[in-house]
Amino acid sequence: MSEGVRTPPNGGGFRFKVRAPRDFYGGLALIALAIVAIWTSGDLPGTHGFAFGPGTAPRLFAGLLAVVGALVALTGLFFDGPPIESYAIRGPAWVLLAILAFAGMIRGLNLGPLTIPPLGLVPSTFAAFMISIFGSTEMRWLESLIAAVAMTAFCVGLFVYLLQLPFQLWPWV
Repeated sequence: MSEGVRTPPNGGGFRFKVRAPRDFYGGLALIALAIVAIWTSGDLPGTHGFAFGPGTAPRLFAGLLAVVGALVALTGLFFDGPPIESYAIRGPAWVLLAILAFAGMIRGLNLGPLTIPPLGLVPSTFAAFMISIFGSTEMRWLESLIAAVAMTAFCVGLFVYLLQLPFQLWPWV
């Protein structure tokens, strides 16, 4: 090795600095979502040449989402922005659990020897709302019960009476 050759402090090669991590990684997440959408719509006919079909809109919007994601990620490289803060998992976890509980209660569950019949719209909606309330750190029991009753009544009024969808309201009806 010659003694006159100096290596750059960053080790040489191409390096980039993420100046706005929230934008950069958010853009990458949008690109990943677009790739999943394009992949899952791959079996739908359409978008081959000028042939339009059921796959045209999903692929078109997924392509646009990928372009927007790339632009957002690039802004994270060129412009300063806020850092990524810690993420609270409690709220989304309880809401996801409430959605899964609603799906299991409204349709019923068959888990081998354990079979739970469909419980109906009223108990399923009320229970799902009460489960999702646990995701909040500001939960108060009385307010939560009142809100759950109001939302259950709203769902019954909207889906059963206004839209006239054939929902079972109670387990025995």
